[in-house]
Amino acid sequence: MQQLKPNPSSSDSTRAVVVGMLFVGLLFFILGFVTWLNGSLVPFLKIVCGLNNFQALWVTFAFYIAYTVMAMPSAVVLGKIGYKKGMTLGLAIMGAGALLFIPAAQSTHYELFLAALFTLASGMTLMQTAINPYIVCLGARESAAMRISIMGLFNKGAGVVVPLVFSSLMLADIDSFSHTALATLDDAGRDAMRAVLAQRLIFPYACMAAALFVITAFIHFSSLREIPAETDGEGDSGPLARSGVLQFPQLVLGALALFGYVGVEVIAGDTIGLYGHELNVANFGVLTSYTMLCMVLGYLIGVVAIPRYLSQQHALVLSALAGLLLTVGVATGSSHSSGLSQALLGWSGVPPVPDTVMCLALLGLANAMVWPAIWPLALQGLGRHTASGSAVLVMAISGGAVLPLLYGRLSDLANPRAGYWLMLPCYALILWYAAGGHKIRHWRGAATPQ
Repeated sequence: MQQLKPNPSSSDSTRAVVVGMLFVGLLFFILGFVTWLNGSLVPFLKIVCGLNNFQALWVTFAFYIAYTVMAMPSAVVLGKIGYKKGMTLGLAIMGAGALLFIPAAQSTHYELFLAALFTLASGMTLMQTAINPYIVCLGARESAAMRISIMGLFNKGAGVVVPLVFSSLMLADIDSFSHTALATLDDAGRDAMRAVLAQRLIFPYACMAAALFVITAFIHFSSLREIPAETDGEGDSGPLARSGVLQFPQLVLGALALFGYVGVEVIAGDTIGLYGHELNVANFGVLTSYTMLCMVLGYLIGVVAIPRYLSQQHALVLSALAGLLLTVGVATGSSHSSGLSQALLGWSGVPPVPDTVMCLALLGLANAMVWPAIWPLALQGLGRHTASGSAVLVMAISGGAVLPLLYGRLSDLANPRAGYWLMLPCYALILWYAAGGHKIRHWRGAATPQ
């Protein structure tokens, strides 16, 4: 298994860091573009395939479960071919996943859409396993959250743009495909209308595949240097390369906190369109952009404040507290536009949205600093086991598979608003980890790992 080493201080090293961050920033933008497309894709496929909320949220399950299934294989691949080749291979796999959307759109088979999403996410898992520890180890640990915040600007900036692009291309005259409109047709007529709507996916995903293959070649022939590495003293078959890395409590507890965090991040970003649709909000397909815009604002705060004005730990505490308060606002707020929405959006000319939708969007601000703060806290003290620890943290992204699906079930059984109470224990777990859980260095009754 490979171990990342911080670069030595020199002018050449500084230039290498800047070049490396630019290349990795491009990759974070690509990851964000593909990831946050799901927020608009969920309500779109709900119409195309005639799904309920629970079935539609299998989109997020198929996408995020790939991180659990493929994280450890990705770590093995990186150990054999290196980080740069791993990034190019990940991009190529993503291109193949984008191509799968073409036969899926032609057939309107939901299972094929899910297979395409899983393939896309498998390539992304390979990249995530490489680029997150890369950024952590580029400089001082106490400023790692700041560097990850800069990468988050690329990632969530894509999340602001993509719902707007998707809505303009895919959701034009979407009212003609509403449940009410489709209910007036016979089965053959509904199938024909849904097939027409599905055809809109072919061109954008063909363009996405072409762009991914071009960027694959660009990264392969770029000056992005390979990361210095060494072999784990235990070897790839040793206990620390497998389950032994779980001896680090700060890592295991950090993975649990990330599991909850990714779940609530995906719920806030990917269900806001569904929820807006339930409340008859106009242009519900762009609501994911509201959440992503709040996240961009949060990342900008992190870039400026950490570590100069705010430590990574305190940023995590504040984020968790804000998440708890906003979750209560989502679950109990007004379903009509009142003071909160008008105060925040009135100046911009953007039509106000229900306050409960506004609270859901503001969760993006609360969520922004959670990922950047947990990574350095969880990897602290892992030494040569950092790469193995990174794979464990990447596996925690499966929270984005499990928790939104559970939200979908609660939404169908009760109502969409009641399902958001699911986020409350997740933020409580993050708060506990921020307050003291990350300081635990050995399990009770066990020796400290060497």
